[in-house]
Amino acid sequence: MKFNIKFVYALLLAVAFVSCSSSDDDSEKTPESPYTQYGAPFEKMPKKEDAIIYQVNIRAFSQAGTLKGVQDRLSQIQELGANVIYLMPVFPVGKERASGELGSPYAVKDYKAVNPDFGTLQDLQTLVEEAHKKNMAVVLDWVANHTAWDNAWITQHKNWYQQDAAGNIIIPPGTNYNDVAQLNFDNTEMKDAMIDAMSYWVYNANIDGFRCDYADFVPNNFWADAITKLRKIKKNQSILMLAEGSKYNHFASGFDYTFGFNFFSTLEKLFKENKPATTIQDSNATEYANNYNPENRIVRYTSNHDVNLSDGTPLELFGGKKGSIATFVVAAYLKSVPMIYNGQEIGYAQRLNYFAKTPIDWSTADNEMLAEYKKIIAFRNTSNAIKTGTFTGYSTNSVSAFTMIKDSEKVFVLSNLTDATVKHLVPSTLKGNWKDAFTGAAVTVGAEITLQPFQYIVLKN
Repeated sequence: MKFNIKFVYALLLAVAFVSCSSSDDDSEKTPESPYTQYGAPFEKMPKKEDAIIYQVNIRAFSQAGTLKGVQDRLSQIQELGANVIYLMPVFPVGKERASGELGSPYAVKDYKAVNPDFGTLQDLQTLVEEAHKKNMAVVLDWVANHTAWDNAWITQHKNWYQQDAAGNIIIPPGTNYNDVAQLNFDNTEMKDAMIDAMSYWVYNANIDGFRCDYADFVPNNFWADAITKLRKIKKNQSILMLAEGSKYNHFASGFDYTFGFNFFSTLEKLFKENKPATTIQDSNATEYANNYNPENRIVRYTSNHDVNLSDGTPLELFGGKKGSIATFVVAAYLKSVPMIYNGQEIGYAQRLNYFAKTPIDWSTADNEMLAEYKKIIAFRNTSNAIKTGTFTGYSTNSVSAFTMIKDSEKVFVLSNLTDATVKHLVPSTLKGNWKDAFTGAAVTVGAEITLQPFQYIVLKN
């Protein structure tokens, strides 16, 4: 049979073109998955600069210590002004070599199951659905670096773990975390299984992102691969990614936020070691030193599950009720995305042991303090200057003072972080007519401002 050479050539070109087009299209498609998407896309996903993160310790949040207990108080979180709920690990906890009464929630026995003490997958699905109805995203705490010793991976895939010269699986190097086994990120199968497990929750619980535990000690190329694949799952919704780490290259891997470890430590030292408030500006400069993208933000806080247990509550660390609020203003407004740990907003005085059940007694709420938190968060939610503005510092030894400016909006923040009355000298460029950011009342600023012990003032133009 004779062939028309021109025809065959044209046909081959057409096939090649279709193949290339198909390949290009495939790169844009949601990756193939054994899972079916549960739930609808969350249409009110906050922009990364708009996030107000509320950390939930499931064991402590309610008397029951369950996901249903969290669901029952969603309105309370919403009324605070938060729009991202970060759940501490929801997975079954390892019993072998366990720490504390109930074991650490960061010793994961099964990456694809809900801790039966907390409830069921359906309970988590319902919690996410109800949070979405209240315009709040839900992110899960993800523990990628290590597993519990009774995780099935230990017996099924020993080579997925780091081992010593004798072939024994090791704990995370340089730690005393005896309840967990160190994973081996040189193993491709393990990394694929980890990303598959993360994908499981996006599909099966419709969660909106992850807070990634111990992120500095997991290779960046793993995070980059995981985040790229996770973000292909939902075409019409962003996935929020928070690194519990301070390495600047987390942003290059695709994370939206890093943790302000240095900033928190600096705040602590103001009270423990009588360090000057000017060190806050230094800490801010350090944390943003290698940030290539001005849109990136660092999560800052005055409490979380770790420091609450090891160091103390905000009331203990920052001079009581007034001091802790004055410190929170700085953490929430100084070029940050703020995070609140459950209970701090009501002035809860007890430390929360997350290795056991230590339920918060919400009936002891300091409603005056709660109103202060709501007020501080509400203004941030309306201020583009606070959320994305340019920072300029005017601090002294006693007062953290700074402006945040975005386009025509200017905000001037002053917070006295001492228990003494102080006078703060105002630069000539900031003298003049302002408004109280919370009440709208007119304020005239002269050469100096007197601040009472732990008083904070927030002004806007």
